[in-house]
Amino acid sequence: MSESLTFALFETSGGAKIHRLPLEVFPNFWAYVYIVQKDEYCVLIDAGSGTDNSHENLLDGLKQAGIRSSDLTHILLTHAHIDHYGGLSKLRSITNAKIGVHELDVQTVAYHEARLALIGRRLASFLAETGLAEETREHVLNMYRFSKAIYQSTPVDFTLRHALSGNQGSAFGALNMQLGPFEFIHLPGHCPGHIAIRIDDVVFCGDMVVEGVTPHLSPESINPYSGLDHYLESLSRLQDWSKEASLIFNGHDEVITDLPAQIQLTKQNIIRRLRKAVEALSEPLNIAEVCQAVYGETGGYNQMLVVEKTGAYVEYLYEHGMIEIVNASEVEQGKPARYWKLQEEHMILEELERKIGTSTGTQVHT
Repeated sequence: MSESLTFALFETSGGAKIHRLPLEVFPNFWAYVYIVQKDEYCVLIDAGSGTDNSHENLLDGLKQAGIRSSDLTHILLTHAHIDHYGGLSKLRSITNAKIGVHELDVQTVAYHEARLALIGRRLASFLAETGLAEETREHVLNMYRFSKAIYQSTPVDFTLRHALSGNQGSAFGALNMQLGPFEFIHLPGHCPGHIAIRIDDVVFCGDMVVEGVTPHLSPESINPYSGLDHYLESLSRLQDWSKEASLIFNGHDEVITDLPAQIQLTKQNIIRRLRKAVEALSEPLNIAEVCQAVYGETGGYNQMLVVEKTGAYVEYLYEHGMIEIVNASEVEQGKPARYWKLQEEHMILEELERKIGTSTGTQVHT
């Protein structure tokens, strides 16, 4: 995710050209977007954040690829996180490309202000339940609102959805969502409407797999179709769907050539974080205290990310019957829940490895 990201040109087995464009989406935080040319299609995959630097990098990348914004036929979003969709509001005025997004991300993209208000309220409720101090909660909420303020609602031209049974007139079939040579699969967890895109022997996986980190997760109390359960199921589906792919392009790192190995590392990283949480829950703790035990001291925007991710981990452990709430009467009075493990630590860890399908042994970062 550093400034070492580079422009590059690739070609699929079917002759499609892929231009990889690096964008500085936020200060010192980089991402890739992609332009795919095949037959009459000239498709931009993801749009950057919409900051001045991100938009300028995108225009420079188009020029380097020899493509005008007016040449774009479609813009496809892998998911509605601001570093991937924020650039739409500036692109809309310079291209007639049709914008496509999964139906579960339409509200975020097309009705941004209302969605921001709703998710902001859910986030405030979640933060109150974590046990964070009021001053810290307000600071986190302000960071959330500020990071989304650069974007304005942008109309969506078509949505990716599974057709109703028997409805063969839909542009996206019940088994294989498709647009010309592009196929899609819905992979919720990191984001409700997260998709992967396949063309020939290449897959664009968005942020499903990112080298060296576990992609961000939040509890479903904030956003339905997020959370660890959905994410783990999506990892398995992505691996099966991508069996014939020779190259996997993601949103922030170099090309992945061995997806099963990268997925295994991701699962190991998740197990490591869950292990730290389980170890900490030998005594009753609230989510903020579990977060401190798992991640240590954090600050800035990262503080919001790790407390949400901890919330997703605690939610998973609780819903799978591995931990319990020990202060029900206090919870009824509006105080944060305190959790405690229900079984011996080794039994929980064995069950986690059975469910997630891995063994530990690899270093992980936030």
